[in-house]
Amino acid sequence: MQTIQLSTICYLTVGGRTLLIHRTKKKNDINHDKWIGIGGRFEFGESPEECMLREFREETGLTLTEYAYRALVTFVSDDWCEYMHLFTAAACEGELGACDEGDLEWVEADSVPLLPTWEGDRVFLRLLQERDTFFSLKLVYEGERLVRAVLEGQELAL
Repeated sequence: MQTIQLSTICYLTVGGRTLLIHRTKKKNDINHDKWIGIGGRFEFGESPEECMLREFREETGLTLTEYAYRALVTFVSDDWCEYMHLFTAAACEGELGACDEGDLEWVEADSVPLLPTWEGDRVFLRLLQERDTFFSLKLVYEGERLVRAVLEGQELAL
């Protein structure tokens, strides 16, 4: 059976530090022990912005006040496909709370690509730094191994 998922992710960077979640708490978590941005799956009828803002608030306790929709990332692996709407943010309000999916930590922005994460995350994190314009990226995995990356129809070297 083929599965399609819709999700969002957001990388909040303030004062040279990026808020990440170290996924350590959820059972049977495909992201277990990885460092990722804040996000989650759409609820019925939500726009990408509504989903991202809700997920960010639920997982961190923070309300984003300045954000940008930066990319659409398509993940493909076996019978599974996910369309992830990628955001960055630069300001928020509120108090950082606890997250039931992992540990929230502020990480020096330059160190983010060096942490244990998905190979494809390093690709889109680099593109976020290199580009100011919206982009579409397709990442194809075999298991946990990235085998193909396509930026706006052009194959990227891995």
